Amino acid sequence: MNCEKGEIDRNLHLMEEYIAAGQEKGMDIVCFPEMNITGYINPLQIPHAVLTIDHRAIHQVVKYSELYSMCVIAGFVEHNPMGKPFINQFIAHNGELLGFYRKKTIQDKEAEWFDPGDQQPVFSVLGVTVGLSVCADIDDPDIFSKYAAKGVSIVFESAAPGLYGEQETRNWLSDFNWWRSNCMEKLGKYAADGSLFIGVSTQAGRTIDEDFPGGGYLFNPRGECTAESGEWSEGVLYVQIQV
Repeated sequence: MNCEKGEIDRNLHLMEEYIAAGQEKGMDIVCFPEMNITGYINPLQIPHAVLTIDHRAIHQVVKYSELYSMCVIAGFVEHNPMGKPFINQFIAHNGELLGFYRKKTIQDKEAEWFDPGDQQPVFSVLGVTVGLSVCADIDDPDIFSKYAAKGVSIVFESAAPGLYGEQETRNWLSDFNWWRSNCMEKLGKYAADGSLFIGVSTQAGRTIDEDFPGGGYLFNPRGECTAESGEWSEGVLYVQIQV
């Protein structure tokens, strides 16, 4: 999904289109990228897009899960009354907020803007045990091994890896290949080591001041990539998972 920074209503509208399309295809779960509701914001520059868990936008996504009988995984920048904001990825199903995961791996410039989470909850969806991870968590194999130890079957990795360099001279193919290779090397290994399915959803395309590589992937418990979007543009990867 292309997630414009601070454009909450625009992003919610686009989410509903994707969720409705998923319902038409008989999907049970739709997973959106990291911070897809708020966009990947600098919270100091766009403070109005730092939301609480009871913000109307979060309630709206929970309503979508009820309206379309869908499990929805989505992300936003969460207000933290005790410090810097969290990067929050939450899960809603049939009108109920099941819970949320706060990104644990906060690196580089993110350390100036965000605090890390310290919990790894798991969720039951349609009888399947699900875990969540976010972007730079890809660099911490311990997160995935802990999920495997908890009996998780599927980990959904939501990401928004910002691309370096000037937008005007962007080489989309090389940037897409960089993120794809990162997923293949690391997530494929974690999937095989933990006998996990791992699905990936990545922010795509150009925003007001930053670009994202896109890419959707599914790894099976043997570490094989069994499905991928194959390009960097905005779109959907539909897969059937036999758990």
